[in-house]
Amino acid sequence: MTNAPKSTAYCSLTVLVALYVVGAVSHGSLRHEVQTMPLWFPIVLGFRQSELAKWAALPCLIFWLVVMVFIWLFLLGWAQIIHGTFSLIEIAMSLTVGLACVAGIVWSLRWRTSVSPGAATGVAILLFALQFLVFRISFIPYIATR
Repeated sequence: MTNAPKSTAYCSLTVLVALYVVGAVSHGSLRHEVQTMPLWFPIVLGFRQSELAKWAALPCLIFWLVVMVFIWLFLLGWAQIIHGTFSLIEIAMSLTVGLACVAGIVWSLRWRTSVSPGAATGVAILLFALQFLVFRISFIPYIATR
C-alpha cells in the first residue's frame, strides 16, 4: 500500500485541524494545541513515508475516537463520562474527528509494515503515553483557559 503513509498522515492532520477549529470556537486554543501535539508524529512520519507512521498514528487515533464516542454518548443522553455544552460547530468537528479516526485506523490496520514487533510496540506505547499525558496536562487551569 504505497498510499498508506500519506493516508495515515492526512487522517491525523484532519483530526488535528478539526480539534484546532474546536479550540478556536470554544476559546480554548492553547488547550487544543497541547492536546494535539502527539498527532504531529504520525503526520510528519507519514508524509516522510516512514512505516513508523502506522505505529505512531494508531494510539492517537484510537484515543481520539474514544473521546469522540464519549462526547456522542453524552450528547445522546446515554452517559456522562464527558460533559459540557457543545455548539453545532463543535458537534460537526466531533463527527469529523470520529470519521478521520475511523478512516486512519482502517488504513493503518490494512497497512503491512516491516517494522519489528519491538519497535512497533515501543512507538505505540510511547505515543499512547504521550497522548494521555498531554491530554491530562491540558486541564491545568492556566492551559485550559487560554
